[in-house]
Amino acid sequence: MWVSQREIEESRNSVRADLLRALKHAIANVRRVAKRQLPRNWSMEVEPGVRIGQMVRSIETIGCYIPGGKSTLLSTLVMTAVPAQVAGAKRIVAVCSRPNNELLAAASLLGLGEVARIGGAQAVAALAYGTQTIPRVDKIFGPGNRFVTAAKQLVSRDCAIDLPAGPTEAIVIASQGNASWIAADLLAQAEHAPDAGSIFVTISARLAQEVRREVSEQLKKLPETNPARVSLETCGAILIAASEDAAINFVNRFAPEHLSLPQAGAAALGKISAAGTVFAGPWAAQPLGDYASGSNHVLPTGGWARSCGGLSAADFVKCISVQTISRKGFRSLAADVRVLARAESLLAHENAVVVRQ
Repeated sequence: MWVSQREIEESRNSVRADLLRALKHAIANVRRVAKRQLPRNWSMEVEPGVRIGQMVRSIETIGCYIPGGKSTLLSTLVMTAVPAQVAGAKRIVAVCSRPNNELLAAASLLGLGEVARIGGAQAVAALAYGTQTIPRVDKIFGPGNRFVTAAKQLVSRDCAIDLPAGPTEAIVIASQGNASWIAADLLAQAEHAPDAGSIFVTISARLAQEVRREVSEQLKKLPETNPARVSLETCGAILIAASEDAAINFVNRFAPEHLSLPQAGAAALGKISAAGTVFAGPWAAQPLGDYASGSNHVLPTGGWARSCGGLSAADFVKCISVQTISRKGFRSLAADVRVLARAESLLAHENAVVVRQ
């Protein structure tokens, strides 16, 4: 079940040099962004004698779920392990049903030593509750199919999880632009799974037709087994909105995992209130964010972007508040605290103040 340390180290010799270079590039960018995201310790005097602070402590044991169904997503190991390392996690356990040499090479570059050959809902359960061989972790991270996402939600009352992430979703909004590029972004997310959702929203009937033709032409170049052939048929759509405001309102209600705004400007971005990540401008191809831009690709799906953002280093730490009260601070607060405690009929609360007076 466990991949040996020797296998992990030898994997570097089994992959191409350009893959190692690409991995190092992606790791460096994700690490740079994660360091910026990390919450900081702070302390302030609220009033004389009353000091409130925050101390940041890492979550100690992290579980990284790496999808390994039709494709082993080595990039997910980077997206989950790097911010865990930046946060200072003491133990990182990765699980994947098919940890190939490419994934193990990434683990080697990251200095990881615990990779288990398990996947699916059962892997989530093992991380959440522990087994004779798999340690129980403090929090589970990583995307998956609908079964993995359901499993994470089921165990979340016993083990913390990052967020519901999967199946994947993508929306592109444009009234003009390069139809070929728009179609390519839709297909990039559609190939993740047969139930991946890819939607193009526009106010231009002409562009809608052009994108539809481009999707059909580019789809012909993909293997017959590519999941995009199924997902576009069952979960794909091209929608013509009555106005740009109607298009934006639809997106904010849908709250997609990925949102592309090829014509993005400050005005367009300012109207977006719910999305896992936004790709702004025509050159922001969605796969850049999936792999190497530095932004995290573990993102909320199923409408959860209405209430939470994508994964960040902040999700790997605990922010503990510290309250330091001096005699002077106590005297300043005591009378009002007693009034408030009596208003709530919490007499023991009031007494904890009285006994000090």
